[in-house]
Amino acid sequence: MGQPPLDTPYSIHPSVEMVRDWIASLPDQTGRTLDEWVEHIRAFGPATETERRAWLKSEHNLGANHASWLAERCERIEFAEDDATYLVAASEWVEAMFAEKKTALRPIYDALLTLGRSLGRDVKVCPCKTIVPLYRRHVFAQLKPTTNTRLDLGLALRDLPATGRLIDTGGFLKKDRITHRIALAKVDDIDDDVKTWLKTAYDLDA
Repeated sequence: MGQPPLDTPYSIHPSVEMVRDWIASLPDQTGRTLDEWVEHIRAFGPATETERRAWLKSEHNLGANHASWLAERCERIEFAEDDATYLVAASEWVEAMFAEKKTALRPIYDALLTLGRSLGRDVKVCPCKTIVPLYRRHVFAQLKPTTNTRLDLGLALRDLPATGRLIDTGGFLKKDRITHRIALAKVDDIDDDVKTWLKTAYDLDA
């Protein structure tokens, strides 16, 4: 990966901060640093990730989270623990999302990204590989190029009734954050209704 962009619209994903905090806490909680654990597991532990997880719990009395993360770390060289690494990856994921047949959806994404960030200085945009969530305290919206001709704006609107172009995803009953979506095929589809619903989702997460 290259260098992170100097002026990026993206923020560090909460999972990156969680992994970094976990790594920092390991010596106090377990008596070993991450590197020491990896060296120990590779030298004395079983061969597979599943066996290592069970071994860490039974032989070292580690909790499920510690055991799972350490066993996984021994299989994966790169972990999302570094801000710069994540920001580079985030930009690359977005580029890949809107490559080839989905290129025409990129202007819709860019317009929604600008609109979402304009809602408040507390908005964080934290791309994943297939979606781009927008956070306030929690995820209040997400951008997803669902097909080659449609970008879905997902919204966390609780149990508000779906009206007009707003589609109920069934997320509220399934206890998902995203409960509604609006399908967008062109930039002009981002009308006053879309702006109002996005602002509503932002306000509900205050």
